[in-house]
Amino acid sequence: MRRPASVAVLAGWLAGSVLVGAQVFRGGTDVVMLNVTVQDAQGRLVPGLSAADFQVFEGSAPQTLTNFSQELQPIALAILLDTSASMERRLETAQEAAIGFLRRLTPQDTAMIVDFDAQARIRQAFTNDRVALEGAIRSTRPGGPTALYNALYTAVNELRVDQTSARPDEQFRRQAIVVLSDGEDTASLIDDAAVLEALQRSEIALYAIGLRAEGRVDARGYERSEMILRRMAQQTGGRAWFVTRLDQLRDVYGQIADELASQYTLGYVSTNTLRDGSWRPVQVRTRVGGLVARTRAGYFAPKERR
Repeated sequence: MRRPASVAVLAGWLAGSVLVGAQVFRGGTDVVMLNVTVQDAQGRLVPGLSAADFQVFEGSAPQTLTNFSQELQPIALAILLDTSASMERRLETAQEAAIGFLRRLTPQDTAMIVDFDAQARIRQAFTNDRVALEGAIRSTRPGGPTALYNALYTAVNELRVDQTSARPDEQFRRQAIVVLSDGEDTASLIDDAAVLEALQRSEIALYAIGLRAEGRVDARGYERSEMILRRMAQQTGGRAWFVTRLDQLRDVYGQIADELASQYTLGYVSTNTLRDGSWRPVQVRTRVGGLVARTRAGYFAPKERR
């Protein structure tokens, strides 16, 4: 197991690491890859579409698909659990819901477990050993304030390392973070802007579950936390849920599992050949009426080194 990620490790990453747009370096070709979720007007997932049913735009410029798949791709998943003191009475139920979600993964998927209170700890590094992963979830204990952004930044970096260390013969894995938290960040070394940029420089989809505390739903800190998590999820093609009851967690985790098992993979070579490191907005539409396609909001172009 890798040693726990402390605030000192996070400080080192902030000072010396550069998160690059890894999505544009596949097989030596600048291919932008997109994981796309399609839903109908009732929010139901829509399978069975073909490449001809999709349109991709970079800014206002239409793009030509070079890659398309509707087959289930394996996934590398970071599962993050809030273990701050405020979770004490609810942690056991949250653990069981996360384990139920974990059991929906395929044998080809890998996952890591991170818990966070005053700091982020990697309880289990990436593995497909379900016994080890479930044991890591059950080993979490409550206590301390909430370092949500530290945990998210830890997960982004661990997913980046997992991606770059993969062998050339290994199958491409989608990447996602699923985080459960019951409150605003009160202890992180870094801020939400740094986390958002790290996510934007990756292919990682963020799925956020906010567990609202009774009597504090309208508190200003909670409102800001929800706004930030919604934005991060939207920017990465994921989703955010905010629930008030513990018995809702199992259903939300189930929705996430269904979505991850129903995505399309699209790829294109950008018509913009400038390697200027700029942010490029991306939009995916379907030619089928009444359907909505959701993917990440864009990517950072590669940049020539000087």
